[in-house]
Amino acid sequence: MILDYFKNITFSQPWFFLLLLLLPVFIYWYASRSNKRLGSIIISDISAKGLGSWKSYLRHLLFILRLLAIVFITTALARPQTMFEDQHVDGEGVDIVLCIDVSGSMTAQDLTPNRLEAAKNVAIDFVNKRQTDRIAVVIFSGESFTQCPLTTDHRVLISAIENIRNGLLEDGTAIGSGLGTSVDRLRESKSKSKVIILLTDGENNGGLIDPQTAKEIAKAFQVKVYTIGVGTDGYAPQPVNTPMGVVMQQGKVSIDEKLLKEIAFETGGKYFRAKDNQGLSGIYAEINTLEKSKVDITSRTRYTEKFFPFAMIALGLIFFEMLLRFTVFRKFP
Repeated sequence: MILDYFKNITFSQPWFFLLLLLLPVFIYWYASRSNKRLGSIIISDISAKGLGSWKSYLRHLLFILRLLAIVFITTALARPQTMFEDQHVDGEGVDIVLCIDVSGSMTAQDLTPNRLEAAKNVAIDFVNKRQTDRIAVVIFSGESFTQCPLTTDHRVLISAIENIRNGLLEDGTAIGSGLGTSVDRLRESKSKSKVIILLTDGENNGGLIDPQTAKEIAKAFQVKVYTIGVGTDGYAPQPVNTPMGVVMQQGKVSIDEKLLKEIAFETGGKYFRAKDNQGLSGIYAEINTLEKSKVDITSRTRYTEKFFPFAMIALGLIFFEMLLRFTVFRKFP
């Protein structure tokens, strides 16, 4: 409990602790003075038994109490205090939807450990850098689903991203449905800047909403869409379930770059191609710089003084030392 009290304490005038360097001087002076006062007498061993009293053993207590009082007075002079920083945010952040493909092809291992896990890792890193924005997560494959609605609670958001896995939805690649659901998350947003980051590794082959229709809806609600095509060129190793168990097969990388470029261009966004982990991280870093939050953070630091307990302990020690000096250890003429 005492350690917890000192945990958040700082000292505004720590140079007062230099006074503690005088303690060895005081101790040396006291020891020298005590030695001069002591006399010596030769007596027999038998008669010496029981001569020492409890007062003789505790005669140094007064000096110890005075030293402790000096220590606590010095600590009080150093002004111990706790600091509390209050932040006030003015302005407007960006409302962002991370739209992530979770189809079976996202388990391909041309990215480490695979495309989906790499996408989750960079998404979490992106979230950690957007402290003042509301962010949502939408996943899609053959259908789409809101994994997490718009929120500023980044712990909940990161937990939702970590729980994304392949097989949660019907397989396929419904880019239109994913984009449409993402726009719906932003439909009632009051933010002046609304952004979707859509990541996929395939071509649209399902869903209830056509990608062109979803694109027009995004334009109508003034939503900017950044699109990312993830996957290497040619073929990529992919685990496939067979009657003999899971085997690795080479799957062809087929990304509809024409569609993704069209969606990005017509909504005011930008298309990116990620062929490896470094490229994917760089893309999110670039989007992070392109979509800056327009906020002003005002910090106000408040200090609470904590010297009073130390001063009271010092006064208590001095009082106790004086009480003992004039009662128990009083010297009679």
